[in-house]
Amino acid sequence: MAETVPPTMRALVFEDGKLRFEAGYPVPGRPPGEARIKVTCAGLCATDLAIFNGYMDFAGVPGHEFVGVVVEADGESLTGKRVVGGINAACMKCEVCNRGDETHCPDRTVLGIQGRDGAFAEYLLLPERTLVPVPDEVPDEAAVFSEPIAAALHILDQVTLPDSKLVAVIGDGRLGLLVAQVMANSGCTVDLYGRHPERVKHLSGSEIKHHTGRPLQDRYDLVVECSGSPDGLEAAYGAVRPLGTLVMKSTCAEPVAPNPWQVVVKEINVVGSRCGDVNKALPELAAGRIKTGFMIEEVWTLAEAADKLNSGAATGKLKILIKP
Repeated sequence: MAETVPPTMRALVFEDGKLRFEAGYPVPGRPPGEARIKVTCAGLCATDLAIFNGYMDFAGVPGHEFVGVVVEADGESLTGKRVVGGINAACMKCEVCNRGDETHCPDRTVLGIQGRDGAFAEYLLLPERTLVPVPDEVPDEAAVFSEPIAAALHILDQVTLPDSKLVAVIGDGRLGLLVAQVMANSGCTVDLYGRHPERVKHLSGSEIKHHTGRPLQDRYDLVVECSGSPDGLEAAYGAVRPLGTLVMKSTCAEPVAPNPWQVVVKEINVVGSRCGDVNKALPELAAGRIKTGFMIEEVWTLAEAADKLNSGAATGKLKILIKP
């Protein structure tokens, strides 16, 4: 029997530069082809924090990392299933979509980031085609990492790993730790640069070495920038060898001055890297190849999350989960 969906729900709302909790936010109608998902767990990430500082000029319900249960859908095959999902909702009609590049559809909406209410609420909507059932052996607290793990795995679709198998990852936050694990699982030796050497102890036995200083100039054939800071980007430019590749994973609300001279002089290949396929993330979690549990430092309810975020309680925290 289908769940009765109430007319209103609890949600975090970002509007006019301010974040607030609403106990009676309207539950939107469900368009054909989309599923209504009851959120069981959502994850706070750097993109959300950037949105609170003006990134994408977003207004509405933020949040794009989630796991939940489908309570309404056009077909019965998804109803009742625990799912994660791709965050891009493309039009599926334009030239870009027709050539298979839905994540770059000019008319797309993006969950909790662009034109579509997100996961910091009791319910969300996504096209059914974007949803992936979660294996029973993957708990919510791990499945909620599917979207950022997919983003990390996407690098392997975009670049060829260097013969040296030596990779630098700039930034030891949430995304940097996931990217480092993906690179190490692919047979690379990873030099991870950041301010928190204690975080790597949870990854013992892997080919990940932590460094707190700046990377050596012109040392790496492949550098992945995950710091989300102008300083990190500058360090990444410098660390790439001539003819090497720089993968840029960060989004940053503050303006970043371009640094084109190193790209030109060293003939660097710069690759922008965004979303990946969540289908590829779930097997990594199910097999235990990527560790996530050590990152979770706090779990908040929707009712308390706005006050905590507005007071700066997320500062310095590796991963915070938000549950209804």
